[in-house]
Amino acid sequence: MKEPYSSFVLTFSAIAIEIILLSIFLYNGYTIHNPQVIDIVKAGMLTAVIVDINFLLGLSVLIGGLSFKEQSHNEETSSTYTTVLLTSAVILLVPSAVEYINNDFNMLYNSSIAISFLLLVFYMGIFIFQTRTHSHFFANTGKSRIFFINKRQKKNEIDENTENNTEEEITYIFEKINNFWNIIIIVGFLLLVAVLSEIFSHNSLVIFHKYGISIGLAALSIAIISVAPEIFTSIKAAKNDEIQRAVNIGMGASTVSILLAIPIIMFISYLIGINFTLDFNKFHLAALIISVVLAWKTTEDGETNYFEGISHLVLFVGFIIMIIF
Repeated sequence: MKEPYSSFVLTFSAIAIEIILLSIFLYNGYTIHNPQVIDIVKAGMLTAVIVDINFLLGLSVLIGGLSFKEQSHNEETSSTYTTVLLTSAVILLVPSAVEYINNDFNMLYNSSIAISFLLLVFYMGIFIFQTRTHSHFFANTGKSRIFFINKRQKKNEIDENTENNTEEEITYIFEKINNFWNIIIIVGFLLLVAVLSEIFSHNSLVIFHKYGISIGLAALSIAIISVAPEIFTSIKAAKNDEIQRAVNIGMGASTVSILLAIPIIMFISYLIGINFTLDFNKFHLAALIISVVLAWKTTEDGETNYFEGISHLVLFVGFIIMIIF
C-alpha cells in the first residue's frame, strides 16, 4: 500500500486507541464523580498532538538526519498539513474566547458543539483533498536510498524479468499480508486495547490521586501510550530514508487527532451524560500553536536534517518542564 494510504491505516488505528482510552477515562471519571478527569481528557487531546509534532516527528527527523545528512519529502505535504493544523488550532481558541467574553456556561457549551461540527466538516474537506483531488501532494517524491543500495547489492541475483527492478522491496511484514487479514488483526488489537484501557484507566485514576500527579503529567502519560505505535513506525521509516512516511504519520495523526477525535469525544461525552466543553488550557493551546509554527518552518523546504529534529525535541522538553512546574 503506497503513501498516503499506508499512513492512513496506522493513523486511524492510533486515533482509535486514543478515542477508546479517553472515552473510558471519561466514563470511569463520571461514575466515580471525579471532575478532574474532564480536565485530564482535555489536556490529553492537545498533548497527543504536541507529542506527534515534537516528539514523534522530531525524533524521526533526528534519527533520519543522523543516518543521512539530509532527507527529502514532498513539500506540498507539510504545506498542506501545517495550514490545516494552524487553522484548527486557532479555531480551538473560539470557545475559550466565548467564555471569557460572556462568562456563561450555556454559551460555552453551545459554541463547543458548533466548533465540533466545524472541525468535522473541515476534516471531510481535507480527507477528500488527500484521497481524491490532491493525493499526489502526500505521495513519495523519490525512492529510499536504502532501496537503491539493496538493489545494487542484489543486482546479479535478481532475474531481469521480475518486478523487483521497478518496485520497492517490501520490508514491512503487514504489507505482505492480505488486506482483509490486516483489518482483522487491527480490529483484534483494538479490542485488546479496549480491555487494557479499562484496566489502565481505573488503576491510573487511583495512582494519579494517590501520588498527586498533575493533570499535565497525567495527560502526557495518556498521550504517549496512544501515540506509541506511531512513534516506532515513524522512526523505522526515517531510518530507512522514508521521511515522507514519517511526515505523513506525524502531521497526519495530529490533523486527525484535532479534526476527528475531538468531535467524536464530544459526541461520546453527550451519550455518557457529560457536558463536555472545548475551553482548553491556554498554555496547552499556546504550546500547540507554537509547535505547528515550528513544524511549518522545519519542513517548508521539503528537506530535513538532524538539527531540525533537535529543535522539536528541545521544544518538547520545554513543554514537559512547563507541565511539571
